Amino acid sequence: MNVCVVGAAGAFGIKHLDAISCIKGAVVTSIVGTNTEKMKAFAANRTIPHYTTDLADSLARDDVDAVILATPTQMHAAQAIQCLEAGKHVMVEIPMADNIEDSQRLVDAQKKCGLIAMAGHTRRFNPSHQWIHDKVLSGELTVQQMDVQTYFLRRSNTNAKGEQRSWTDHLLWHHACHTVDLFQYQTQEEVSQVQALQGPLHPDLGIALDMSIGMKVPSGALCTLSLSFNNEGPFGTFFRYICDNGTYTARYDELYDGFENAVDLSDIAVSMNGIELQDREFFDAIREGREPNASVGQCFTAMNTLDRIEQHLNQVK
Repeated sequence: MNVCVVGAAGAFGIKHLDAISCIKGAVVTSIVGTNTEKMKAFAANRTIPHYTTDLADSLARDDVDAVILATPTQMHAAQAIQCLEAGKHVMVEIPMADNIEDSQRLVDAQKKCGLIAMAGHTRRFNPSHQWIHDKVLSGELTVQQMDVQTYFLRRSNTNAKGEQRSWTDHLLWHHACHTVDLFQYQTQEEVSQVQALQGPLHPDLGIALDMSIGMKVPSGALCTLSLSFNNEGPFGTFFRYICDNGTYTARYDELYDGFENAVDLSDIAVSMNGIELQDREFFDAIREGREPNASVGQCFTAMNTLDRIEQHLNQVK
């Protein structure tokens, strides 16, 4: 599997490069970035044979089978469609788009060409959430409520590595997307009711730095999501599952019961790295000619719910 990683030198581009290095039969043959000299040095350091600042250059290569997009959110849909139209399978980092119209265009493009198009909904692959999902499918657990906190300190325009960004992140269309999709994935239902509030817009970034979202599915399960770019302290997303047969807290690839006892996840998957498991699913789906878990078609329902939440926020201004 010959892979091109776009945005390779960014925080998540590096995560994907590290993950691919652990997957037998997967080789990075091309990388794309915005700075030629930086890409040249980066490619040399990682022993990657081709680098460019133009995605079209990589898409024209015969030694590129699939593309992983770890680029600014606003570019996701257009670049993913560009890859599909060039005959390349694509995984686009979460979210697939920052609006419902572009999301629909990407889903339509995948249907038209029949290639694999997957969204980077890593929470589906984290062993912690996989453990919950397996218990739900077997009937051992029923999710009654998810209480989720997504906290970062982003009062300035920086990325996960603390570096200056050329684009602006978004609490709703990026960070809430993780939880919206996961809530629907774990309950196996689409959200039927939403409510949301957001704080004032930042004078320079133009986005709300605080947001509160409530969701309900037809069975009655609830999800309460608090998001902030104003948090000082440990950052990331922390999930509490309140179920009919136990309470569990997921912290990325780790899981604890309600009394802070660690849950053994060693037999859940071949790796404890959610990004690696996500990439493995992408490559396996290509090899096996099947729809991947977290295909853009499957994840479109999350985008639809985000659109409804945005509409609600616009109504309550």
